[in-house]
Amino acid sequence: MTLLAVGQGALAADEGDRETVRAVILRQQDAFRHDDALRAYAEAAPAIRAIFGSPEIFIGMVRQGYAAVYRNRRFEFGTAEALPDGSLAQGVRIQDQEGADWEAIYTLARGADGAWRITGCRLRKAPGASA
Repeated sequence: MTLLAVGQGALAADEGDRETVRAVILRQQDAFRHDDALRAYAEAAPAIRAIFGSPEIFIGMVRQGYAAVYRNRRFEFGTAEALPDGSLAQGVRIQDQEGADWEAIYTLARGADGAWRITGCRLRKAPGASA
């Protein structure tokens, strides 16, 4: 998995949007913590939901491919940046259940209804972390 490069063409995120986006991510984290596939799936953008087709398939993919996101010891927000297309990239530092450190970049976009939804999450081992 790769980390989305944030920086070129990015702008500082508006404080209100940053808080809203973090709340969306935290709601999904809480859903993962409680094995609530429906709530976790609801925070994903329609295009992501269309790829997976059901909450159960979606949460199964997260369990398998994003274990550090699904279950973790620590989940801390880093910087958030507005991207030229109007979406937002939010950095997160994660420590998984085994103590390994990871970096994630969540991307979120505002839907036609005005609500922010998660459009992606790129995950990689933190620099210096053992594989």
